[in-house]
Amino acid sequence: MSNRALELATERHRAGDLAAARQLYRDALTQNPAEVTALFRGGLLELQDGRPETALELLLAAAGAAPAEPRHHFGLGQALQALRRHAEAAAAYQRVLALDPAFDDVHFVLADSLQLCGRLTEAEPVYRRALQQSPGDVRVLANLGVLLLTLGRSDEAVQFQRAASERDPTVASHAINLGIALCAQGDFAAARDVLEATLAREPQNSAAMFNLAIALRGLGQLPAAVQAYRLAIEQRPDYADAYNNLGNLYKELGELTPAAEAYEAAVRLRPDWVVALNNAGCLLRTVGRFDEAEALLRRALQLSPGLAALHDNLGNVLKDSGELDAAIDCFRTALELDPGAAATHSNLVYALSFQCAEPAPILAEARRWNARFAAPLAKAIVPHTNARDRERRLRIGYVSADFRDHCQSLFTIPLLTHHDQARFEIVCYSSVARPDAYTARARSACAHWREVHTLSDRALADLIRSDGIDILVDLTMHMAQGRPLVFARKPAPIQVAWLAYPGTTGLDAMDYRLSDPRLDPVEWAPYYSERTLRLPDSFWCYDPLCAEIEVGELPAVARGQVTFGCLNNPCKLTDASLQLWGMVLREITDARLVLLAREGRQREVLLARLQRVGVTAARVRFVPFQSRADYLRSYREIDIGLDTLPYNGHTTSIDSFWMGVPVISRVGATCVGRGGLSQLGQLGLPELAAHSDGDFRDAAVALAKDLPRLGALRKQLRCRLQTSPLMDAPRFARHIEAAYRAMWCDYCGTEAATPATPIP
Repeated sequence: MSNRALELATERHRAGDLAAARQLYRDALTQNPAEVTALFRGGLLELQDGRPETALELLLAAAGAAPAEPRHHFGLGQALQALRRHAEAAAAYQRVLALDPAFDDVHFVLADSLQLCGRLTEAEPVYRRALQQSPGDVRVLANLGVLLLTLGRSDEAVQFQRAASERDPTVASHAINLGIALCAQGDFAAARDVLEATLAREPQNSAAMFNLAIALRGLGQLPAAVQAYRLAIEQRPDYADAYNNLGNLYKELGELTPAAEAYEAAVRLRPDWVVALNNAGCLLRTVGRFDEAEALLRRALQLSPGLAALHDNLGNVLKDSGELDAAIDCFRTALELDPGAAATHSNLVYALSFQCAEPAPILAEARRWNARFAAPLAKAIVPHTNARDRERRLRIGYVSADFRDHCQSLFTIPLLTHHDQARFEIVCYSSVARPDAYTARARSACAHWREVHTLSDRALADLIRSDGIDILVDLTMHMAQGRPLVFARKPAPIQVAWLAYPGTTGLDAMDYRLSDPRLDPVEWAPYYSERTLRLPDSFWCYDPLCAEIEVGELPAVARGQVTFGCLNNPCKLTDASLQLWGMVLREITDARLVLLAREGRQREVLLARLQRVGVTAARVRFVPFQSRADYLRSYREIDIGLDTLPYNGHTTSIDSFWMGVPVISRVGATCVGRGGLSQLGQLGLPELAAHSDGDFRDAAVALAKDLPRLGALRKQLRCRLQTSPLMDAPRFARHIEAAYRAMWCDYCGTEAATPATPIP
């Protein structure tokens, strides 16, 4: 075809007569398939007409026919970019610059392609080169702002997004991105103002409404944030991200039913969205719907098997369901995938307390936690300036996430309400996100209350140090929402572990652990990283906080058969526990067994395991998880409690005693396995603490066959408990205060009497 014919095709193209131009280019290629101009311009026409696949074919041919022409590679990059083949597009644009470093038009599209394929650090200098050429180019300002935000450089991101928004205020996306950057910067008020101004211009802009909700959440205006998310969903019913965030917000507000509904909507809209599947699974675990939680988390793992958090969360579900070995496997897998997950490692340390029959593996894992997470912080610890006066009033700090409706309150409230306020100034650091009546009761008993659930570990440690705390007590250790990384920073000169569970934190920074003589023989000192200080009587001091529930009559009298029971969490129902119970129930052939478990797979698995030790399903009755009052009433259906191993019942056993139900305990080889020994010793019933499997069986069988004695215990146990050290709060407070004073005097370098340790 003549040059004049190609010129005519180009004229038609420029005039917008694409059909005529296309035909002329095709005619040219029919006559000469290697006609470079027709290939190149025909490719551009197809790209302009929204046919990137056809354009790509032509432009590839053009670039192949004339590889030294940068415009051909530029057009090829545009076609590849239109097809979302961003890495290939970037390569084509880079070829343009290699051929012609002065080809200025390529910088923005090259940077855009690099950004879209995730090569952010390569994209940034290319954007900056484009900005040097065109300082006011809104596209560059906006894209560079997004890139910097993705890199976590929110201050710079705000600068560029603000410039883009000011240069073209009519484009809502610039203002929205500015709002997002301001939120990332923590300037939620400014973000709110920007987004509200955008919505004043475009009230139906769902993206602006969504991000306004984020800003309102950051300002603590939770109800307003809920409303904003709901408006965003009204404007865009398929807004899965809004449903997901709404679920998070409802969960934070403690409104778990609408939270579950919001997560479920997000999953319906995006069935393969791992974030929503994970959030929904965790929420369902919180509300006790374990089968559904497990199913969602396993579905998420099929999609993202390398995501450590999913293995961790599944481990928590399995642990709560009583599948302890599988849970521990999950925690280990999560740590292999993400060795830096301190909370996951804490989950593993705590779970081992339920699995291990010997203390050494627990200490070893706790020490690994210390080496990985706490030891690197030790170099930043600075000397404390607390006045070393052995007699002065001491500031005691208690750190917990469980100043709430939690079994820990049964022990913290009696102590807090009986502290000697003249000699000890009590400061509580509460990580409770949703305070309740128990929170209020604890708060009223201390001199100072700090709400710290929003503080980072470092910020909390700084606050504790600025408060001048002399002795800091960890009430959570490696349990859920514990703050061991606060204690690793050593914000107080003396740090103590107590109450969460008898055991070790493994932390070099933890000075003491409180225990009692029966829980911890002196020769067990090597199994703890802390120095053990034994309280004279008991590790626990209890208040039922539900005193109006009466004991009731012995069920065996009315039924003509004995009912054994265990209302411990299913994670304590190990094979060792079930084998012990099987021995007893094979001896008392008409006895029944009451257990605590949720409906569904949890009960099915337990029944199958009991069948293997000779206990048929017909002999087992389950009670659900329920309110504390109803849980206590469940003991009216039980004659004798059967303890667990290697982790004895602790709070559950004292609850049992309160309700007149004696517990047969098997003494273990770890401190958590000696809880029954400690508590029964305080009640004057050491014969119910067995040191062998056979003794456990014999003690349970003998008591089951002696209804007069069992009836007498039913009537006596509450009184025994009330008159024992287990419920003598003033005595317990004096003992724990003496322990604190001894620690302090030792720190001051002066001699002080060590609290007495009676022989068990």
